[in-house]
Amino acid sequence: MTNTTTTKKPAERLIKKYPNRRLYDTETSTYITLSDVKRLVLDQEDFKVVDAKSSDDLTRSILLQIILEEESGGLPMFSSVMLSQIIRFYGHAMQGMMGTYLEKNIQAFIDIQQKLSEQSKGIYDGNALNPEVWSQFMNMQAPMMQGMMTSYIEQSKNMFVQMQEQMQMQMQMQNQAKTMFNTFPFQAPTNSTPEKK
Repeated sequence: MTNTTTTKKPAERLIKKYPNRRLYDTETSTYITLSDVKRLVLDQEDFKVVDAKSSDDLTRSILLQIILEEESGGLPMFSSVMLSQIIRFYGHAMQGMMGTYLEKNIQAFIDIQQKLSEQSKGIYDGNALNPEVWSQFMNMQAPMMQGMMTSYIEQSKNMFVQMQEQMQMQMQMQNQAKTMFNTFPFQAPTNSTPEKK
């Protein structure tokens, strides 16, 4: 008889936020800080932050707080222009598409980063990193990485434009259909039942 052990995916880590703004990690039974939550993100741990009283999901707002702290540090990732452009999409018809578009672009960047990391495995000299070789590798890879990103962004932009054109065509067709059917004098069906004999 073979004993098969199945590796169970660990349950989502639950963090409760109390009215005093403190975060409580139910897995370790300790209070944690925003820095600890950032560490969970970096360690790629699944977690959820909920309001201790109402059980509302607060994960996104906590992640946004972490981003805000990082952005107020020395090297911000988002320029004022970029943030303004993102804000302009809220309430816009394309808001949902913009979120998906950004998510896919970030995933593409992660994929490129992973390829770069795989290519750099041969740079390690024993257990120590050879700084000179690493520097040469990065100098060689920078143009290639820039080229890949430019190519991907161009393809992504073209796809986005095509989607927009298709949406406009669909809207025009719908408007034409409305106009065409509005010219016919349709009469609403009456809700009459036939007489019984």
